[in-house]
Amino acid sequence: MRESIHKYFKVGVIQFMSYPNEDLLESLRTIARDDYFDAIEIKGFPDEEMREEAVKILKQSHLKVCYGAQPRILGPKLNPNAIDEEERLKAEKTLMEALDEAEVLGAKAIAFLSGKWNPETKEEAYSQLLKTTRNVCDYAAKKGMDVNLEVFDFDMDKAALIGPAPYAAKFAADMRTTHANFGLMVDLSHFPTTYETSKFVIQTLRPYITHFHIGNAVVKEGYEAYGDQHPRFGYPDSANDVEELLEFLKVLKEEGFFNAENPYVLSFEVKPWKDEDPAIIMANSKRVLNRAWALLED
Repeated sequence: MRESIHKYFKVGVIQFMSYPNEDLLESLRTIARDDYFDAIEIKGFPDEEMREEAVKILKQSHLKVCYGAQPRILGPKLNPNAIDEEERLKAEKTLMEALDEAEVLGAKAIAFLSGKWNPETKEEAYSQLLKTTRNVCDYAAKKGMDVNLEVFDFDMDKAALIGPAPYAAKFAADMRTTHANFGLMVDLSHFPTTYETSKFVIQTLRPYITHFHIGNAVVKEGYEAYGDQHPRFGYPDSANDVEELLEFLKVLKEEGFFNAENPYVLSFEVKPWKDEDPAIIMANSKRVLNRAWALLED
């Protein structure tokens, strides 16, 4: 493409993924100082003082702020589709709290994931997830905010209820019958873990997609970094590199996701493996995206 990717997308980074062991405020400043990025995805801050400082940095930055509530679910192992109503309510409560914090930080949406799925209780769990998501969307609507559900693997690592693209489409269709502020977040690094292609996922979920992640995965069982670990592009025995990212961009272009007036967020979801340097891994990601974009036909 001759034109800049920044015309059509807000290129972002997931702070808590790409800088997992760094000081929260220092990594926030690192991202805010880097004009390659148009957006940042953050999680909660541990205290009010740090949150206030983060707000100051974000206000100066002109970054689009996105809030990832996935750690609030994964860390304490909460389940938004728990059959037990008390357990479901715990997950719902933390998502409401995420909306409160996201609003303070300047985010206009939160993202989360579904809980574990069990074949024996799948239909009941689906109904429970609808209940949670509708209640959260109701609360978000009062704040003028949106809610995005990220699509994960169903049997490899996270083993989430939502789940392969056709099941995600069914859920999104059900949600959209009642809530216009609901959407789906899709991640290139999850496509190999659900045994699907970019073309299949994007075309299946086309009406419901509101946010994109790009990254990598190792799906060869028994190999290092196997599962939903988001290693760098080009990691040994992994699924995604320049070629796969180029195909992903081609599909986005064909399906009409290049939007200069209201760009979608397209965030790197990559993390250093073991003792890898976060700055080098981020430079790797930019190089891969720059190369794929350069190879994309106008």
